[in-house]
Amino acid sequence: MEKAKVYFTDLRALPGNNLLLKLQKLMRAAGVESIDFEQKYVAVKMHFGEPGNLAFLRPNYARAVADVIKELGGRPFLTDCNTLYPGLRKNALDHLDAAAENGFNPTTTGCQVIIGDGLKGTDDVAVSVIGGEYVKEAKIGRAVMDADIFVSLSHFKGHESTGFGGALKNIGMGCGSRAGKMEQHAGGKPEVRTERCRKCRACARSCGQDAIAFDGNEGTARINHDRCVGCGRCIGACNFDAIFNPNDSTNVELCCKMAEYAKAVVDGRPQFHISLVIDVSPLCDCYSGNDLPILPDVGMFASFDAVALDQACADACQRQAVIPGSVLDEHMHAQGFCDHHDHFKNTEPNSEWEACLAHAEKIGMGTRQYELITVKS
Repeated sequence: MEKAKVYFTDLRALPGNNLLLKLQKLMRAAGVESIDFEQKYVAVKMHFGEPGNLAFLRPNYARAVADVIKELGGRPFLTDCNTLYPGLRKNALDHLDAAAENGFNPTTTGCQVIIGDGLKGTDDVAVSVIGGEYVKEAKIGRAVMDADIFVSLSHFKGHESTGFGGALKNIGMGCGSRAGKMEQHAGGKPEVRTERCRKCRACARSCGQDAIAFDGNEGTARINHDRCVGCGRCIGACNFDAIFNPNDSTNVELCCKMAEYAKAVVDGRPQFHISLVIDVSPLCDCYSGNDLPILPDVGMFASFDAVALDQACADACQRQAVIPGSVLDEHMHAQGFCDHHDHFKNTEPNSEWEACLAHAEKIGMGTRQYELITVKS
């Protein structure tokens, strides 16, 4: 496979210029205009940030991307899918409130916000994973798959399990429904926290295998694992976080599943990817707070190849000096520190980010080999 082209622009903005204009220039230089957007629905996948977190991408960047798409005749909407874990983004009502709190609305972004997997995270589509080794059918939010064109707008930052969160994580994990997220994070079958069960029977109504029963009128839910197929729909149906999956995947398996989910999302339709390497916090934007960045701001990257894009962003981060006082700096000065010569593994030693990119390349999603092209102001 020949090298992919990855386009880069720095964060310098002299008088008469600004970062939003630079982002739009980057998109055009990278070839976004080669996509036929005319009257096409365009899913712009991004992360709206958990309230309390201030490292997420500002809505201004989403507006810049949406404006270019509209100029080219497209009909963009911002989207993300509900989270598996408890928080303020686990259902569409709370998720939309969280997005609004962080500034995402049609006035600020120039387009609508749609939660991709519906009210409870159960509105998904089974999408075949061509070449998948861990996943045969990915459970992707319906609105994401209904779009004609897919664009990812990612905040490139650290992550405790995957090393970093870039384009592949934004696409693969981010576009999975609640059941899809469970499939990536865990193997096996869910269980019930009986102390949280309200006996509402919503889980049983969602189960297509008749695997959930109650012991009389006062009994809590119990799952028959002989019938259960591990689809995770009961997790999405429960409003009280009473159902969970205790069978965590290894970080390598998680990364490989995430790559396969990402491939399911983008296969067979026009795609374009943007990553901003700014506010490189050590943890995901899913947290309700953010720590000091571990690395300086780098710039903005764009490509038609999400694998090459993540590789280029990771390489650029590895060339940066560590920010003094950050958690990465603390780790590197701790007694007994083992240097992995990798900023992300030095931050989270158990993370396995290269497994994700290697697997994505193996199954034909893209290439890790790239040509970096600088777009000057």
